[in-house]
Amino acid sequence: MPEYLAPGVFVEETSFRNKSIEGVGTSVAALVGPTRTGPLRGVPEVLTSYADFERIYGDAQDLAIGEEGANVPNYSAHAARAFFDNGGKQLFVARVVAGVNGLGPDDDGKWPNAASKTDGAGDVQFFSRFPGKMGEYTLELRWRDSENLLRSETPKTATGDSLYFLEATGVAVAAKATGAIANAAFPVDVKAVVKLDGANLAIQSNRAEIVSMADPDNPAPVAAGQLTALISAELPANARLTRIFVRPPASGALAAGTSAELQLADVTDLAAYTGGVNWGDLKVLRGTLDAAGETFTVTADATLNPGVANPITLPLAALAAKPGAARSMIVLRSFDIDVRNGGKDGEVIRTYAGLSTAPTGATSLAAALPANPERRAEALSSPIACVLADGATGDDIQTALVAMCDAAALNPGASSLDEPRYLIALSGGSDGAEPSSTDYAGETDEIKGSTGLKALEGVEDVSIVMTPAAAESDEDVHTAVVMEVQKHCRRMRYRVGIVDSRFGQSISEVRAFAGQFDDTRLALYHPWVVIPDPTGTRRDLAVPPAGFIAGVYARTDVDRGVHKAPANEIVMGALRFEQQINTFQQELLNPNGINCLRSFAGRGHRVWGGRTLSSDPEWKYVNVRRYFLYLERSIEKSTQWAVFEPNGEALWANIRTSVEDFLFTEWRNGRLLGGTPKEAYFVRCDRSTMTQNDIDNGRMVCLVGVAALKPAEFVIFRIGQKTADA
Repeated sequence: MPEYLAPGVFVEETSFRNKSIEGVGTSVAALVGPTRTGPLRGVPEVLTSYADFERIYGDAQDLAIGEEGANVPNYSAHAARAFFDNGGKQLFVARVVAGVNGLGPDDDGKWPNAASKTDGAGDVQFFSRFPGKMGEYTLELRWRDSENLLRSETPKTATGDSLYFLEATGVAVAAKATGAIANAAFPVDVKAVVKLDGANLAIQSNRAEIVSMADPDNPAPVAAGQLTALISAELPANARLTRIFVRPPASGALAAGTSAELQLADVTDLAAYTGGVNWGDLKVLRGTLDAAGETFTVTADATLNPGVANPITLPLAALAAKPGAARSMIVLRSFDIDVRNGGKDGEVIRTYAGLSTAPTGATSLAAALPANPERRAEALSSPIACVLADGATGDDIQTALVAMCDAAALNPGASSLDEPRYLIALSGGSDGAEPSSTDYAGETDEIKGSTGLKALEGVEDVSIVMTPAAAESDEDVHTAVVMEVQKHCRRMRYRVGIVDSRFGQSISEVRAFAGQFDDTRLALYHPWVVIPDPTGTRRDLAVPPAGFIAGVYARTDVDRGVHKAPANEIVMGALRFEQQINTFQQELLNPNGINCLRSFAGRGHRVWGGRTLSSDPEWKYVNVRRYFLYLERSIEKSTQWAVFEPNGEALWANIRTSVEDFLFTEWRNGRLLGGTPKEAYFVRCDRSTMTQNDIDNGRMVCLVGVAALKPAEFVIFRIGQKTADA
C-alpha cells in the first residue's frame, strides 16, 4: 500500500475487471525421426513451411540406413510435407541418429559420420556441419576475378621496362647492336621477346627464334643466344612490337606471386620462348604472376599441371608468337564457394561469397565457415564448416584448395570443350544404423543439448507428437518407440501421440498391435497412404499416415475448433490408401480404437475414425481428450497470477469469474453441450471445495465441470411405414 506523507493529489492505477483466460494453441506438432541432415542436439527450431524443413533438415531423398547403406524412404521428410499440405502451420523436428546419445562433435567441431575433405598436408579441412550421407556435398570454387584479364597492344615503339614480342623480317646487319651472328648471315628474320635497354631492344635470353635469310633457298636457324640486342632505329619498317599483359583485377593491384590460371585455345608449343621447355597437351596452366603482370611462372605440380616437372617461366609477350593461342587469364585470389547437393551438377543449396585465401580476417575460410557459429540461425542453415591448420599461410591455403580439387575437372584435356572447374567433393558421410527406441527417447544434457523426445520437453507449445519413420522398423522397435511416445505424452500432460500401423498389417495384426496400448493420449491410424514420390525415384510410394493426420488435426482446429472430431476430413495429397478398408473390416477395427483411412466414391480419401486407444468410455474420442487438454492447459496457463495470492473469498470469487467467463465463451461458440450455461458447465471455488486443512496448507481447490460434445459417430435414421390418416 502506498504511503502518503506530503499533501497533494495522487493518481493511482487499479483494475476493476477479472483476469481473463486465453485459449492456448492446439495445432503445433512435433516430429521425431531420422532426416538427411540437421542438428541432433538442443531445443528444436519451429518450422512454418516445408521449405524451412528442407533448409535445415535436408530434402526428401532416401536415407542410407544400416551397414550396407540400404536405401530407406525418408519418411520424416514425407511426413513434414504431408503435415504442411494438410493445413499444419507450426512443426518442431527432433532429428534422431543411431547412437547419438553420448556423442558430440570433436575438438574441431566435426561430428562422427560427417562427410569431410582434407588436403594432403592437413592445412585445410572442409566438413559437413552435421552427420549424414547428404553431407557429401560438392564444393565449387568460383574465382571472383573471373573475367579475362589478358590484354594486348601493338605500340609503335618500346618504352619503360615492359616486355614485347618483336616480329621482323629481312633485318639488315646495320640493326645488329651486339651478338655473335656473322655479318654474312644477314638479313635475318627475328621472333623474340625483347625489352628496351637504352636505345636498343635487348633480346631476353633463350626467348627468340632467328633464321638467317642470306640464302633464301636454304634458310638456316641461328642460335638464339648469338644475337642479344638490336638497334631499334635500324629495324625494317615491317617490324612489329606486341605487348601482352594482365591488367589489375577489380580486387586490387597485382603482387608478386599472385596465383593465376592461363587458359589456352589449343595445345600450343612455345618451347622456343620458354627456354626449350614445353607443357605437353595441357590447355590449362596454373601458376603465379609477377607484379607487372607480364611474366607467368607455371608451377611444377602433378595436380595443378600434370606432367610439368620443373617450373616454366613464360613471358606473356611470347603468346604473340601463336596468334589466338591464349583464351583468357584469370587471377585466383578471392573466390565464392557454391555448395552443391547431389554431385558436381547438383542444385546449389548455399553460396559463401567474398572469401579469400588469407589465414585470418573476416573473409578467411575459418571466419566465414566457422565450426561453431555465434548465431544460431547460421548454425542451423550453414551446411559446411572449415578448419585451418595452425600456422598455415595464404600460399599454403591456396595450394591446399587446388590440391583438393578433382584433377579431371581441373584439367579437362586437349580435346575437351569443358571449362576447367574447381570441384572439392566431401566424402565419408553416413546416415548410420537404424535408430532404436533409446535413440528416439533421447537423453537430457544441459551442456551439449538434449536429444530425441527429451529435446521436446523444452518446447511447451507442442500438442501433437508423431514418429512416422519408426513404423518402418521391426515390430519390437516400433512398439518400444510408441511406448516412449506414450511416456512422453503422459509426462508432458498436454500432448497426444499419433500412432502409425506398420506397412501391410492384416486386420488381426493391427488389432493385436493396438491391444498393447490403453491410453487416452494415443490415437492409432491404419493403413498407410500412397503418394506420388516427390524424389522421382519411384512412381509412387506408401508412407505412414501420421504426417497427414497431424495436418488434419491442425486444419480442423483452425477451421472448426479442437472440440470437433478430426474425422470425415479429406486427406490431401493421397493417391489412394495402401489397403482398401471396407465397412465389414472397419466393424472389426473401430471397436478396438483403430481409426481407418478410407476411400469413398465421389467423396475422395477421408479420415474415417476419431477414437483414442483408451478402454475408458469417458475418453473414447480424440476430440474429447484433446478438448479437455485444451481447457486444462488454458486455465493453468492463464491463472498463474493466482499463485501466492491471499487464499480467501476475494481470490475464490476472482477465480470463479475468470473460469466462468472463459467457459461461457466456449459455450456460446458451440463447443459445449447444453441449452444454457448452467447445463453446459459449473465452476465451484468456495468452502464447499476446500477444507480448513487445505487452506492451512496453501491449497486452493476449484471444481470445474464441463459437458463436452461427443461426435455423432453413428448417424441413425429409423424409417417405417405408417397408415395415412383421413
